[in-house]
Amino acid sequence: MFLRKKRSLVGGETYEYWSLCESVRTAKGPRQRVVACLGKLDEEEVRRGGWEDIENLLKGEPSARWRQMALEEEVPPPAPRWEKVNIGAVSVERVREFGSVFLPLALWHRLGLGKLLGEVIEPGRESVDWPTVASVLVSARFCAQASELSIAEGWYEKSALEDILGVEKARINDDRLYRALDVLGRHKEKLCAHLMERYRDWFGVRMEFLLYDVTSTFFEGQGDHNPKAARGYSRDNRSDCKQVCIGLVCTPEGLPLSYEVFAGNRADVTTVEDIVRMMEEKYGAAERVWVMDRGMVSEANITFLRERKALYIVGTPKSELRHFEAALLEEQNWAQVQDGLEARLVEHPDGQGSEKYVLCRSTARAEKERAMLARQSENLTVELAKIHAWLQRSPQSDREKVGRRIGRVLGKYPAAARILEAHVQYDVAGRAFALCFFSNREVGQKAHLRRGAYLLRTNCPETDPALLWRWYIQLIAAEAAFRTAKSDLGLRPIFHHLESRVDAHILVCFLALALWRTLEQWMNAKGLGTCARKLIDAVASIKSMDVILPVERDTQRLDLRLRVVAKPEKDTALLLAHLGLQLPRQAKIIEM
Repeated sequence: MFLRKKRSLVGGETYEYWSLCESVRTAKGPRQRVVACLGKLDEEEVRRGGWEDIENLLKGEPSARWRQMALEEEVPPPAPRWEKVNIGAVSVERVREFGSVFLPLALWHRLGLGKLLGEVIEPGRESVDWPTVASVLVSARFCAQASELSIAEGWYEKSALEDILGVEKARINDDRLYRALDVLGRHKEKLCAHLMERYRDWFGVRMEFLLYDVTSTFFEGQGDHNPKAARGYSRDNRSDCKQVCIGLVCTPEGLPLSYEVFAGNRADVTTVEDIVRMMEEKYGAAERVWVMDRGMVSEANITFLRERKALYIVGTPKSELRHFEAALLEEQNWAQVQDGLEARLVEHPDGQGSEKYVLCRSTARAEKERAMLARQSENLTVELAKIHAWLQRSPQSDREKVGRRIGRVLGKYPAAARILEAHVQYDVAGRAFALCFFSNREVGQKAHLRRGAYLLRTNCPETDPALLWRWYIQLIAAEAAFRTAKSDLGLRPIFHHLESRVDAHILVCFLALALWRTLEQWMNAKGLGTCARKLIDAVASIKSMDVILPVERDTQRLDLRLRVVAKPEKDTALLLAHLGLQLPRQAKIIEM
């Protein structure tokens, strides 16, 4: 996304207006589309506040001076202060990251997480209260800091958190951060319940649809002190490392609701009952629609959901399409879902149960699968031709050796191997001297028929296949949440080894993900699209700094230190103003 400035001339006066645009792909090529009209930014209308109002600015509340003005109280303007400055010796020191930490802290306060933790955590003799330390942990994770050690040893000092929170650097050490993890991890359930209420109040989110998916994250180290650490199917292509699996429940908007941590070698399909029971125990056994991918599907799980009177929309294995080949050939009763995608309701040929099946076929997906199969077939043909040439040059009497080489090639290209058949020819001495391979026409035709098609299974009373497809495709929100947690928030790898610390690390990542997704919904509600990454990158350019002014008083030279926040670029200021986020604009005077 980008901002575009528009100028208009009215009565000899030039007016500037801004609009937020994005580039989209269309059949006629890339086009630009206006997402929102932002109008103009009038600096006089912005509620100005200083460093003394930083807490109010984070909460989105007006400063004390603004409240007095709103009540029409007579508030005298601050008296100007004049100093004689040697402008040739002005310097800047102590440049800090301000925007990148101000944004997550603003979200933290608006979600009421600090207030909740202040209510549920009993205060002790700690010099820095645990809700404040928790805000540091989550803000650092929002900024993709890898570990608590990196926070304590460098990041906190480089950020403006010391000025915003009033906690000096010496008090933020790795021991305090680790203890904060231990404290925070005890309140996972209350935090999840609180987030659900805030989503409902702020965005009007309804919990009638629940998306469930599973991912994994790996350890750096052996993880010997964590009974859940085990080797299993790695979504990170790190089968050499131990891992844990994470089951995430979120709304169709991608807002995370709850999660569970499972052993790293646990199959996805075995986690469904635990998650459904967990959600019912916390939020009641209301009839919700569970949306899951085909990795969660088993007859035992389907039976379990039916017994609990739960509705579901799930994907099915590709092999199930063999029962619907006749329906794929029919050209009637298909509903156009979107360009290049059709869907229809079908009954199971065997008349199994009262379920409905949604048969979908996508032109784009078919072309992609066709190209992938063609590439695999070409590569497999080349490899088999090499084996044939090898046997022609030197016939082999070791049949096991020939079989291993052919098996390696067929395993490398499994999709093409289902269509191509290969037979070894032997001479009278029993030596393999040639390899004959050809395409199986019948198998190829069936594969062509299923190309671009997939099948959904549901017990929902809804009869519109297009609507059922849209409900299912919302699973991409859960997948996008995992991508955000891993790529942007640093969920992987895990450096902790104790089970409680690992669970607390995942909780911090979960809260950072809640901030990220909340920002997207906030932007969407303001008509700014849902690309939070663009806004985060823009706000990260805002720095705080100390401006050193050499002043002269009674023939003495003194250095006057002004702590200021740099004025953001025009486009960034527009976005912040549209969201109602105000930065401290007045300098903080620190005399030396």
